[in-house]
Amino acid sequence: MYKILSKINAPKDLKSLSIEEMKQLAEEIREALMNRLSKHGGHFGPNFGMVEATIALHYVFDSPKDKIVYDVSHQSYPHKILTGRKLAYTDEMHFDDISGYTNPQESEHDFFNIGHTSTSVSLAAGLAKARDLTGGSENIIAVIGDGSLSGGEALEGLDLAGEMDSNFIIVVNDNDMSIAENHGGMYKNLKNLRENNGKAETNLFTAMGLDYVFVKSGNDISELISAFERVKDSKKPVAVHIVTEKGKGYQPAEEDKEQWHWSLPFDRETGKLTLSFNGEDYSSLTGEYLLKKMKNDSSVCAITSATPTIMGFNKENRIKAGKQFVDVGIAEETAVALASGLAKNGAKPVYGVYSTFMQRTYDQISQDVCINNNPVTFLVFAASVWGMNDVTHIGIYDIPMISNIPNLVYLAPTCKEEYFAMVDWAIEQKEHPVAVRVPSNGVIHSDKEVRKDYSELNRYEVTKQGSEAAIIALGDFYQIGEQTVEKLAEKNVNATLINPQYITGIDTELLDSLKKQHKVVITLEDGVVDGGFGQKIAAFYGDSAVKVKNYGLKKEFYDRYSANEVLEELGIVPEKIADDVTALLKK
Repeated sequence: MYKILSKINAPKDLKSLSIEEMKQLAEEIREALMNRLSKHGGHFGPNFGMVEATIALHYVFDSPKDKIVYDVSHQSYPHKILTGRKLAYTDEMHFDDISGYTNPQESEHDFFNIGHTSTSVSLAAGLAKARDLTGGSENIIAVIGDGSLSGGEALEGLDLAGEMDSNFIIVVNDNDMSIAENHGGMYKNLKNLRENNGKAETNLFTAMGLDYVFVKSGNDISELISAFERVKDSKKPVAVHIVTEKGKGYQPAEEDKEQWHWSLPFDRETGKLTLSFNGEDYSSLTGEYLLKKMKNDSSVCAITSATPTIMGFNKENRIKAGKQFVDVGIAEETAVALASGLAKNGAKPVYGVYSTFMQRTYDQISQDVCINNNPVTFLVFAASVWGMNDVTHIGIYDIPMISNIPNLVYLAPTCKEEYFAMVDWAIEQKEHPVAVRVPSNGVIHSDKEVRKDYSELNRYEVTKQGSEAAIIALGDFYQIGEQTVEKLAEKNVNATLINPQYITGIDTELLDSLKKQHKVVITLEDGVVDGGFGQKIAAFYGDSAVKVKNYGLKKEFYDRYSANEVLEELGIVPEKIADDVTALLKK
């Protein structure tokens, strides 16, 4: 099955292969990718499209002396296969040996742990500058997908590269796709270059001061080798624009590039998922809600930064929404500033974003939205221990990051009904920028009556009145709070349960009233304790006799973890919390 690949243990092993052998190697790499991805899941289309280019890069250049930096790492799997990690693709027992991103701890051929987009050109520029300062002579290569070019840092990097009077090679992998379709005026120029064999009156790359090489057949190994040999050891910065096919070699991925950007495990014969989640999910529910809202109110505008399906806008829903849906491309900063402008001029913007990507736009949230107090609605997805679990994509830092920005109201719903009540209030009110932390612990229903108006800020809800101990359980951890109260009842402790709802402020009146009958206050939050919600509660009680214990996550870069194991390790389980409470009451 792996006749050629079995002999490739490092890039130097490619040097003796013929073109025909490299073509066979490309097929074997795709087979290895298919083996892992169909069983394990991961980024599919970007890697299938970059197989030939990766072989050609490693054939021409001398990694790790020559340094290759992959943007986002979505297209780095073939690179991993060729740099000593093929067992992680060919042998199921080794699937978990590696991450889905470049990682210097795995290999000397990787230089950065990269999971966010548009960074490779700037990172590689730093490598090139250091080489020049220290007297090195190696080639520096940045690989970036066309979708990533819409990110501001990518353009900043290209702008810088144009002034670097030394070897710097930027490989632009152009497959006419981001995660979904590309958005932005620059893609008209890329299209023009593709259709005219690299010749056009306007050229984004030469306009930036770069030399330019065009490869129309970016899945042709011979053409790629010729282009890379042409730029190897160049003394000027150069862009090598290669046109590839996303998902190449697997028909379903070629035909539906958006669906196959990333995939759960699937049956390779049918393309149907073998691991899927049935039932309700907040992405689909949010999309349905917003479409109804848009139908009745033409001023409602949903915004995404290249991840439309996180808020339920698949291709069909994007068509239904029409001009009331905007995809700014991979440009979170622009998404937030756009939302602020929309709100200022009377529209009702809703920006749906993964927590891990929200951190890319802190300045715009603070400056463009909150200082101006414009009523933007943020929907923050995967902000949870149950969210994405790769070190580059963890979303548990949102509470310390944004809850301390003045004017922002950050809400944490505990169930589906509360979530949509908060979202609806956020969209309709005109007084504040509002973020809603989308639940990540499943779609939980409640038959309790939920409040519809959140304009009286920082008023917590007591859902069970007790004494001695109070459990303040925020958002996703509310159900853990409920279970803890039940465990305490078994220990004859009649605890109070509080749903705080507001992350960005404290209910001083309620907290003060607890002093009369409560000796212990427990806070539970699905996020990092340091600088988080619970510490605000602890600070309030600092000069009182009330004992406060905060439960949450460590300030740590968690990587490929089990959420349940983390919670168990930190004692964030009802039985352990109940034991802690009873011990504190006895002190």
